[in-house]
Amino acid sequence: MPEFDEKVLACFLEHQLQLFPEPVAETPEEAEDFLSECMALVVSSKKEVWEYFDEEGVDMEGMEEDDILEADEVFEIGDGRYLIVEC
Repeated sequence: MPEFDEKVLACFLEHQLQLFPEPVAETPEEAEDFLSECMALVVSSKKEVWEYFDEEGVDMEGMEEDDILEADEVFEIGDGRYLIVEC
């Protein structure tokens, strides 16, 4: 089970409505459980976000690196890391 630190959980709780129509978690514990169930991933850079979507077979032709960061399932943590949630 991946561990998500306080910054990651706070980011997800604050911005979860960018991906879901209503909150899926209200506490850090609920957020951690939800993210673990979804097999969410924390990556260390924009490049790793790009590589993740490339490995998943997402058609990124014509996209710039920053375009992928606007995907609903990508959450910018604020310290250079990104949370990717695909449920």
